[in-house]
Amino acid sequence: MYKIGIDARLYSQTGVGVYLQNLLYFLEKMTTYDAQFFIYLVADNYKKIRFKNKNFIKVLADYKWHTVAEQIRFAKSLYRDNLDLVHFTYFSYPVFYKKKFIATIHDITPLSFKTGKASTKSALLYEFKFRAFQFVISQQVKNSKFIITPTKSVKEQLVKIYGESVKNKIKPIYEGIDYELMKLEVGSVKLEKNIKISSYFKHLTSNFKPFIIYVGNFYPHKNLDRLIQAFSKVENEVKLILIGPDDYFSNHLHHLIIKLKQQKRIFFYHNPSKKDLLFFYKNALALVHPSLSEGFGLPILEATYFNLPIIASDIDVFNEILNEKFVKFKADNIDDIKEKIKYFLKSKPRFDYGEMGKKFSFEKMTQQTYHLYHKSLSSQS
Repeated sequence: MYKIGIDARLYSQTGVGVYLQNLLYFLEKMTTYDAQFFIYLVADNYKKIRFKNKNFIKVLADYKWHTVAEQIRFAKSLYRDNLDLVHFTYFSYPVFYKKKFIATIHDITPLSFKTGKASTKSALLYEFKFRAFQFVISQQVKNSKFIITPTKSVKEQLVKIYGESVKNKIKPIYEGIDYELMKLEVGSVKLEKNIKISSYFKHLTSNFKPFIIYVGNFYPHKNLDRLIQAFSKVENEVKLILIGPDDYFSNHLHHLIIKLKQQKRIFFYHNPSKKDLLFFYKNALALVHPSLSEGFGLPILEATYFNLPIIASDIDVFNEILNEKFVKFKADNIDDIKEKIKYFLKSKPRFDYGEMGKKFSFEKMTQQTYHLYHKSLSSQS
């Protein structure tokens, strides 16, 4: 029986965490196995997560990503378990690990947008960490048996950076809709019948509706400063709700909202639950996503599941996922963002997202990933 390690240290993080939660959920549900899966978790998740399948073995790996501990102690832990294959699920991994592995590279944003704005560190420390990151990801690309990307666009970006020699090892595998979100919808969760939740969300509805939403992180490449500036120029009663973490970057944007005197039009909703997201997706007028760079865009896909119209930046990834079915704007042009929001509010275009579920599925992604495990194990090198 093969021994396959899966790096799940980012299980509770946004983005990559959703990827991991769905990968492990559907992998555990598969009926036949010829492998044991060693699931590497940080301390908090190690205590909370329970696997029903006896072939899933939890391993404590309380080593923060992008650290010396990751490079040395995590590598030792992997060698200790004598694995046949490791799946590194993020663009950080111990470069001292020389046995067979595959890697998921979700995006190349840290390579494309070297501004220093996405860091709270000093300029010198940021430069050192950036150089270290460049080295680590180059080694990951060079030494992995296969690289999984969430889109063809990310594959093309990697080939452009690292050359045609890596083209054949890069395998785009589309992601999907979070299984927990689908369970809430398929299970017909009716928020208005839940007394505790109902009064709260009715308050939100009466105060914020009509509203459009943004869902995601607030890092600089998400381009929310331009969105806020553009929205401040839209003369309409519609509100903008920014849904994401309460952190350094959201605090920076909060100051911009105050500066533009938009406190009564632009709001934050921090750390949403899955039920919160269900409410917002089902009650918003549209999802707006102004990002300069993405690897996939899970909120974009989630919006399509609820037939929520999308207003988004005209970047390759969004065009690949949505196939032109969105109102697009130039991400670096505040006036164009403003005009496209105004156009949407006036025209209210609708898009047919009915076929998206056939193309994008975490269950299908897991099956394709499992097949790639076997392909990696059967190769000689």
